[in-house]
Amino acid sequence: MKKGLRHVIFTAVLFALASCSTTKYVPDGSYLLDEVRIHTDSKNVKPSGLYIYVRQNPNSKWFSLVKTQLYVYNWSGRDSTRWMNRALRRLGDAPVIYSKEETERSRNEMTKAVQNMGYMGATVQYIPKVKKKKLKLEYKVTTGEPYIVRSLKYDIQDEKIREYIQKDSASTYLSEGMYFNVNLLDSERQRITSKLLQNGYYKFNKDYISYTADTVRGTHQVDLTLHLANYRQHADEEPRNHPQYSINKVNFIADYNVLQTSALSSVEVNDSIHYKGIPIYYKDKLYLRPKVLVDNLRITEGELYNESNIQRTYSNFGRLPVLKYTNIRFFETQVGDSVKLNTYVMLTKNKHQAISFELEGTNSSGDLGAAASVSFQNRNVFKGSETFLVKLRGAYEAVSGLGYAHNNYTELGVESSINFPRFMFPFLSNDFKRKIRATTEFGVQYNYQMRPEFTRIVASASWSYKWGVQRQRSQHRIDLLDVNYLYMPWIEPQFREDFLEKEQNYILKYNYEDRLIVRTGYSYTYNSAGQALINNSVIGNSYSIRFNFESAGNLLYAISKMSRLKKNDKDEYTILSIPYAQYIKGDLDFAKNIVIDNRNSIAFHVGGGIAIPYGNARVIPFEKRYFSGGANSVRGWSVRSLGPGSFAGDNNFLNQSGDIKLDASIEYRTRLFWKFRGAVFVDAGNIWTLREYEDQPGGKFRFNTFYKQIAVAYGLGLRLDLDFFVLRFDGGMKAVNPEEGAVRLPIAHPKFGRDFAFHFAVGYPF
Repeated sequence: MKKGLRHVIFTAVLFALASCSTTKYVPDGSYLLDEVRIHTDSKNVKPSGLYIYVRQNPNSKWFSLVKTQLYVYNWSGRDSTRWMNRALRRLGDAPVIYSKEETERSRNEMTKAVQNMGYMGATVQYIPKVKKKKLKLEYKVTTGEPYIVRSLKYDIQDEKIREYIQKDSASTYLSEGMYFNVNLLDSERQRITSKLLQNGYYKFNKDYISYTADTVRGTHQVDLTLHLANYRQHADEEPRNHPQYSINKVNFIADYNVLQTSALSSVEVNDSIHYKGIPIYYKDKLYLRPKVLVDNLRITEGELYNESNIQRTYSNFGRLPVLKYTNIRFFETQVGDSVKLNTYVMLTKNKHQAISFELEGTNSSGDLGAAASVSFQNRNVFKGSETFLVKLRGAYEAVSGLGYAHNNYTELGVESSINFPRFMFPFLSNDFKRKIRATTEFGVQYNYQMRPEFTRIVASASWSYKWGVQRQRSQHRIDLLDVNYLYMPWIEPQFREDFLEKEQNYILKYNYEDRLIVRTGYSYTYNSAGQALINNSVIGNSYSIRFNFESAGNLLYAISKMSRLKKNDKDEYTILSIPYAQYIKGDLDFAKNIVIDNRNSIAFHVGGGIAIPYGNARVIPFEKRYFSGGANSVRGWSVRSLGPGSFAGDNNFLNQSGDIKLDASIEYRTRLFWKFRGAVFVDAGNIWTLREYEDQPGGKFRFNTFYKQIAVAYGLGLRLDLDFFVLRFDGGMKAVNPEEGAVRLPIAHPKFGRDFAFHFAVGYPF
């Protein structure tokens, strides 16, 4: 206790010394901007939405508490020629010196922002509070009474456009009685523009839309009129109705060089073919089947110009790996009395073939090894942008401490897959296949593993579909058929005797026998941020939902029942003398990120899953069981070392697996310096079994005791954000330990050697 008290006092002294020097580099007559706060007198105007208009912010704080980087900067000496001083200044942040000019700019922009919300008489005052060389700044927002739209009128001379707007009036952002919100007025301009761009108005933009607002004297009411100006191509022309364009001819140019001039006359073409009336021009040899080009086209001759169809066409061709760039260009042409658009879809091809090599080091519980792989990829194997991949992998690891004749692990594997950028399934209409925009993947895999205890062969084949919707926010995957065959050709005799025969461990024995797993599954992922990511950080608050469901063995069990097949001596149906697994499994996870400011955020997630063996099985296969502990679970425990329930473990990781899993975590994340990020976290969770197993005492899930078996951990994390990926280092300490015979509340009497676990991982935990 005395030692802990000394640590607290020492830390307090350090921060006290640091705080004394925060104004070290603040010039005389100037002030360190120590704090900025905003107060408003209306619940409808939240201060959190106004901080973006503050032009000058105080020095950043780690975890919103400590201005660590300012302290680091102030630790530097005044001699800038010394390398240590220069290093400290680069790592730290110079003090933010209060600027009255920036404060005035902030006040003006904040005033304008509040007035745009409908509070036309809003005022903003700033109140500086000085203490020695520090200054705290408070912005006081007085909103006043909001202005209300009393009447709403439309001044649209173009009858056809007026008709479009009237038909879509239910979607308008404007209404009588609304606040006179300038932001909503601009949103309405953009909405009308998008609507017209989908109905042939190729040259329309929101600058043609304007407003007139007349205030009623003595009141806070506004008479609002929306004006739509007529079309004028040149300033000296007479205004006229906006031209409505339709598509005339659609053409493909398959060999477009983006480095050359964009003039059509410079495009090199030697030949052409026509498919469904659409000409396709190419240079030497057409590398894509005409049907593939036309099926991904959403621009139709004779139809009105539609901006949405243009974007769908871009999206469709962007999904084809054989293409590097897509550019769609339009040229006006006079056809009779109307002006139409000739369309050119210009494609730049990608390299069709690629070879890659990978080398990696491995460390399994202290046993070092290495792995290498080589892969070959063809992005256009059948001239339909089908991606064919074949990969060879080999690995070796020196295994220690087992005491068998062979002390090494060897793995050889080969996998191959082919991906079709379309939905391939019989009896479905072409319109449905084009609408869903799914990719179809077939894959096979063979893996040979030779360990000191056994030799195992895993062979698998799969058939799956993947597709995304809503700007990549939602992702779906259907595993229509996934067949896995686990074959154990050899088990070391001593290992068999000691672990599979003497102990009679049913879970262990089940997972060291030949097994067939025939499964189907569906997974769904939704991320509200979609692709709006910068440096792996989500812009603004966001959340994600992940759901997965799979089942195995049901069809085989039905066939076995109807065929009246005989069971083996373990009461299992078999196919070709191979027993098969039967189970259902479901997982659900919810995660949310809450942004505090541009340097700090809070993230949390809750998740759970259950796997139920039945019919032809009493145990879930090892690959499908749940484990707890590790970098993505309760981080006070090492990987696969927690649970089930109050079971303390017996050095056999197979026994530390379960059928039910619950997890919850919360992290306070902060930007440190350069590309480093920090985190403080708390994790909770565990796993349980559905049945009582002799080798997992205390592991069964019971409603009256499971909450007492939830483990809790806390810790610190350091993350290196390299834009393309994140390296994560987490250190967790046990807080609540449900294991039988362990200290129940190690947080009260922590011991580093007993309670600490270190984790290294790639990517954030959730």
